[in-house]
Amino acid sequence: MSMTFGLVMAKPGTNDGFGVIAGSGGVELGEYRSEHEGRKALLLIRGEEDTTEFVALVKTMGIEIVEVIAQSGNPDPKSYFGKGRLQDVSDELKMRSNKHPWSGVDLILVHSNASPRQLVGISKQVEIEVWDRVRLLLSLFQSHASSLEARTQVRIARLRSDITVLRELINQETTGERAGYGGGGVTGIQAALQNFNRELATLRKRLNKYAKAQAERRKKRIRSGAMTVGLVGYTNAGKSSLFRNLSGKQVLVQDKLFSTLETTIGRMEESPRILLADTIGFIDNLPSQTLEAFRATLAEAFECDLLILVLDSTDNEDELLRKLYTSLREIDSHTPLEDEQDPTSNTLTQEMMLILSKVDLATDERIAVSEQLVMEEGLDQPFLVSSHEGTGMAQLKNEILFRLYGPKVELLITPNPPDGGRDVRAYLSQVHDTGLVQEFTERKDGGFNVLFWCESGALAKLIGNSDGRIKKIE
Repeated sequence: MSMTFGLVMAKPGTNDGFGVIAGSGGVELGEYRSEHEGRKALLLIRGEEDTTEFVALVKTMGIEIVEVIAQSGNPDPKSYFGKGRLQDVSDELKMRSNKHPWSGVDLILVHSNASPRQLVGISKQVEIEVWDRVRLLLSLFQSHASSLEARTQVRIARLRSDITVLRELINQETTGERAGYGGGGVTGIQAALQNFNRELATLRKRLNKYAKAQAERRKKRIRSGAMTVGLVGYTNAGKSSLFRNLSGKQVLVQDKLFSTLETTIGRMEESPRILLADTIGFIDNLPSQTLEAFRATLAEAFECDLLILVLDSTDNEDELLRKLYTSLREIDSHTPLEDEQDPTSNTLTQEMMLILSKVDLATDERIAVSEQLVMEEGLDQPFLVSSHEGTGMAQLKNEILFRLYGPKVELLITPNPPDGGRDVRAYLSQVHDTGLVQEFTERKDGGFNVLFWCESGALAKLIGNSDGRIKKIE
């Protein structure tokens, strides 16, 4: 079906259609392509913008950018490019032959978070599918979404974006004579908008149920004494590799942007239970309404006892700072406010650690510069780790335990008294159940010396209920 934006008169229940809208995957409304491997596209940019990240997103999807077309000056509010330049692009697309460099191009990419008005303006002119940065990200999310949770979140985000375009179409096509209203009919776009809104309401109810179920699971983990460590950071910073190294749990690890869309919970240590939460990465300039669909997923990482912010040590200075600022803004936006009337009163309720990942791929000079940049921002010195080679992982685990439980504790479990009583090994088993035992040695008198990590409240309860058989060695 060709691209068209004219409003077609359609009564409810008819099959009259009006084509596709910008960002709808190149097919009819409500049917989205999830595979885009091998597609060819033109990239439109204004001025001398840095397209590195945008191109990386496109490459992740397997789309080939045939040509980058630049125009100086500020974006046109109606069509991003000026009318004349956009007409030139449109004419060349229509007149291309099989041997033309643009042969096979079926997609226009716009290096911007375009407004609905701009998307409609470009689409009307070029008559092929148009994606801005948001639509590109949503298509990438859709291709990587594997669970029902992730697919629901992506669908909600996409519907919200498409609804803005539909409203712009209705606004443009129903001005003036307001075609279709006088006869009591319903335009095709209006029918689609109604369907979109109904589907959106249904999906939001489903997502709310999922969020409530997640919250209940978190409460159960807290009641069981489990501690949670949340892994956050910019997309492709190395969170999933770090998660796999710390937990031993197999997760998808790819050198691609947004390879993780849903939350994965894994266990770092069994006793005490320390759980790790790996979730979707951040990205710069993603509209809050788009990210809102993923709020339930992000809550798993943010409602934790210790937050770990992962940065990529291979990034240059500008990239590192850009991604750091983006991550800190997202952390702030998910942090509760001390004063509901003051939007700047958000403060972290848990400790935060910083990690520079992929140090095996960075030079010593690059690592030193990255450390200095982070500390100049008033943050703690980051830990240096390589999930691939295991560099710094043992020190990181010890630091996580220290941040969660404080310093290691040495205990003395006294031997069985002459008049009997509870066996010493029963107390040793209880210690194993309460904390993380690093080592224990049996004494000549039959007792035990134990070196372990334990939360202060649980330790006090353990000693208090031992009838004096467990003592802390100062």
